[in-house]
Amino acid sequence: MVMIALNIMPIAYISKGQRVDEIVKSLDKPDFKPEKITLLETIAANLPGMIFQILQRQDGSVFIPYISSGCKYLYELEPEAVQADFQMLHKLIHPQDIKAFAESIAVCRTTVTPWHWEGRIITPSGKLKWIEGTSQPELQQEGNLLWNGLVMDITDRKLAEEKLQESEARYKAILDAIPDLMFRISRDGEYLDLKSEGANVTLSREEIVGKHIHELLPSDVATISLEAIAKTLDSGTLQTCEYQLTTPLGVRDYEARLVVSGEDEVLAIVRDITERKQAEVALQNLAQKFAKAFSCSPDSITISTLQEGRFIEVNDSFVKLSGYERDETIGKTSFELNLWVQEGDRLNLLRGLQGTGVVRNLEFEFRQKSGEIITTLLSAEVIDLDGIPCILAVHHDITQRKQVEAQFRLCAERDRLLAETLVRIRSSLNLEQILQTTVTEVRQFLQADRVFIGLNNANLGVRTLAESVDPKYPSVSGWSTNDEAYLQELRNLLKDNFVRVIEDITQITVSPKVKAHCQKFQTKATLAVPIMLGNELFGALIAHQCSGPRHWQPMEIDLLQQMSEQVAIAIQQSQICQKLAELNTNLEHQVQERTAQLQQKMQEVEKLHRVKDVVLHTVAHDLRTSVMGNLMVLKNLLHQGVEQVSRGKITASLSPLLPISSAPLPLSHAQSPIAVSSSIIERMIQGNDRQLTMINSLLEINSCEQQGLEIKPQPVQFTTLLGKIFAQLEPLLTQNQATLKNLVSADFPLVMADGSQLQKVLASLITHSLQNNPPGLNFTLSAVVEAGMIRTQIQDDGVAMTKVECDRLFDLHVRDPQDCCSTSIGLKMYLCRKVIKAHGGEIGVISNRKRGLTFWFTLPLATSSATNRP
Repeated sequence: MVMIALNIMPIAYISKGQRVDEIVKSLDKPDFKPEKITLLETIAANLPGMIFQILQRQDGSVFIPYISSGCKYLYELEPEAVQADFQMLHKLIHPQDIKAFAESIAVCRTTVTPWHWEGRIITPSGKLKWIEGTSQPELQQEGNLLWNGLVMDITDRKLAEEKLQESEARYKAILDAIPDLMFRISRDGEYLDLKSEGANVTLSREEIVGKHIHELLPSDVATISLEAIAKTLDSGTLQTCEYQLTTPLGVRDYEARLVVSGEDEVLAIVRDITERKQAEVALQNLAQKFAKAFSCSPDSITISTLQEGRFIEVNDSFVKLSGYERDETIGKTSFELNLWVQEGDRLNLLRGLQGTGVVRNLEFEFRQKSGEIITTLLSAEVIDLDGIPCILAVHHDITQRKQVEAQFRLCAERDRLLAETLVRIRSSLNLEQILQTTVTEVRQFLQADRVFIGLNNANLGVRTLAESVDPKYPSVSGWSTNDEAYLQELRNLLKDNFVRVIEDITQITVSPKVKAHCQKFQTKATLAVPIMLGNELFGALIAHQCSGPRHWQPMEIDLLQQMSEQVAIAIQQSQICQKLAELNTNLEHQVQERTAQLQQKMQEVEKLHRVKDVVLHTVAHDLRTSVMGNLMVLKNLLHQGVEQVSRGKITASLSPLLPISSAPLPLSHAQSPIAVSSSIIERMIQGNDRQLTMINSLLEINSCEQQGLEIKPQPVQFTTLLGKIFAQLEPLLTQNQATLKNLVSADFPLVMADGSQLQKVLASLITHSLQNNPPGLNFTLSAVVEAGMIRTQIQDDGVAMTKVECDRLFDLHVRDPQDCCSTSIGLKMYLCRKVIKAHGGEIGVISNRKRGLTFWFTLPLATSSATNRP
């Protein structure tokens, strides 16, 4: 049962305009009975609102026992949906009215006083409505609060109130805004009354009322005013007159409007029209300027009616652009002149003008009187001419720009096509695929009906290599001929015309065979470019237009010429690849044969290397033994000879020759004494020393090559190591009268080095300089730390070397045979590089600009891990 404490009123008594609170007050008696539900629903259905009952429990929950069907009319919501979720109504309240609504509910709930609220809602369909809600809350015994009320649509009333308020405000604003003077004047010209609020009046009311027109106005103005007053009273119609007055602000223009306001009196409304007069003059000047701009504008300007598009005015540029004279255009519509290429474009223009009345830079195509199509940028605006809506349109001709843009696009497409073709030719060896792709893309670019590549072969005649053709036209793919006369004519066509351009086949003279060929394949226009391989005609790249004659553009001709060159490259590339394949096949056989021969030779060389090693080791070992034996004998002879001389057995008066018989050497067999000079023995000793040194170097080099150089680097103090080495080299320096200046500081870090090997390196470097310079050489030793290495330099002031000699000094190569020391020292320099490389460093020599050489080598610094190693 719906529990609503309401009295039922006759439906006819409830009107749409009745206030909600009045209806609720008359329905708030608690004698409601269930049998009255039907009548209540009938009343609620005819109300412009909604009856509701809401029970708010103490715990804050809300229960809705009843909502009338007016909910659907008012809120566009079903009552059942609202009963299920009361917050749906709250969500419809206008955002600006939510706060007032919440405050009114809070006050009513706190004071339990009648609730009344007016506000706006936004229905689900988007409608804005004003509603008025009234309710009488009742506190129940359980502490619950029961709300019985009515919500009505008061939108019409609110709108009417708003319109009334707006009207009153408008009329008041109009009255307050009128700056005009108002006078009541009698027939004879006496001022009876005036209204001067808001007007610029220099005289007070007392100085005007009761005075005559002639007393206040100049005589000419007074005469004009009296004539207008008399005419107004006699005709009973509105009269207007204009005049000028001199005021403290200068000469001002005024307009007086006179109407009958009583018997023998008029109401004169006087307005200052100085600004209007000035504006009219400015407007006239502006009109003259507009007329000049209209006629002199380089762009076409037209004025036409909005509804029909009938031309009212056009300028000279329109005449020049369209080709229609002015008298041919005025009074005609754009459709009558057939200007629109697409008739729907004017409808699109009107749609664009509907919104703001202005459109800017819309691109349209128009047809000139000659039939040529042009493209313009149209800017238009709706204007009013004597109450007739018109269109002021400005056309900027962009036909040439569009043609240039199209030309640029074609150039870009052509360049793309050429680039892609070039890439395919460079990256592919499939000639058939290259040619087919080329004719397909060329046809697409030219929009031609047929493009193909023909082959000219002395043995095969003429045949088609690749073709792309519109399905509507016959294919030339399988066509070929061996008719030599016909072939020669085709060759001559390309030979005589390097590029064969025919825009209309019917306009040229050809043989019956060529004419029959064109008819068979429906050719109407043709563009042919020869494909030349050197000076030989290989074939042709040909484009056909079958739909009709065609004007071939220079860019299209240029494209075919460049494409023919690319096709020629592809063909040459294919021929080269074919020859290359044949050569490759022959080369493979040759390589196999050469490989077998090389393997045999390598086996022979390996045997020779083994023999060389054996010979080197055996010969060097035996030779060293022999040389050592010779040295022992020669040294012994030299020693004994010196002793005998010292004992007086060889007198100073003897010749420099030293007889062997005088030496106290035991002879096992009798032999003749041989006189040998001590200098010869010394030279023999020196020669044997050099041979022994060279043999030892050869053996050491051979050992390095076979087993590798064995070094034992360890962390040592660099200055200490250098001191020991130079102490051992001191006799050599003294013997050659050389000096050594050591610039290496004592606090140098530790270095990883094999002392004995490093001594050999320094000895070899110094020996090289000593042997290639006279006595008295000066050496300077220095060292720096860079990039984790110690770089040591030994500089002398001797002779310099060429760059080639410096570059080859540490290489193992054949030396100058005239230099007796070159081979020996060359082997030692080669060993120096081996030693430094084994240490992980580098070695080299620099020829100084002034004089002398600078030897340098690098050694690694001792790391902490290497230093701590046992």
